[in-house]
Amino acid sequence: MREIPLIEIMKAVKYLFSIWAGVLIYASLSLMFGAKGFSTLRQLENEQKKQTENIESLKLINRELEDVTDSLLYDRNTLAVHARGQGYATEQERFVRIVGLGVNQKNSASPGKVIIAAEPQYTPQRTIMIISFCAGVSIFICMAVFDILKHFRELA
Repeated sequence: MREIPLIEIMKAVKYLFSIWAGVLIYASLSLMFGAKGFSTLRQLENEQKKQTENIESLKLINRELEDVTDSLLYDRNTLAVHARGQGYATEQERFVRIVGLGVNQKNSASPGKVIIAAEPQYTPQRTIMIISFCAGVSIFICMAVFDILKHFRELA
């Protein structure tokens, strides 16, 4: 049996570098830009902060509305002021309404706003695989071309 010299093994093994490089590129791109990567995680954390701020604002509005409701239920003076603001009066009062001006209504509390969470933007797995494969093939082709050119230089 003929022994293969170490230099020949080294020449063949260097082509495995292209596979390793493709896997490394795939892992790096997935880690940074994939569906579960750092970029997506940062986007989701920002959305979580927005939702938390919105919840706090809605809790504040809810407390204000509960206070207004309690005042209207248990305080006759507050109820009378609110009724006058809505255009109602007692039996002893008379109103003169001017047509075209409408009723002067005041809303003391806002109902809040709905914040819909945005979908995180990420690079699809297929795209990452294609980029990694192309990079690995490109490295493999470059190594093969350099070996072929080296072989031609040795022949000349």
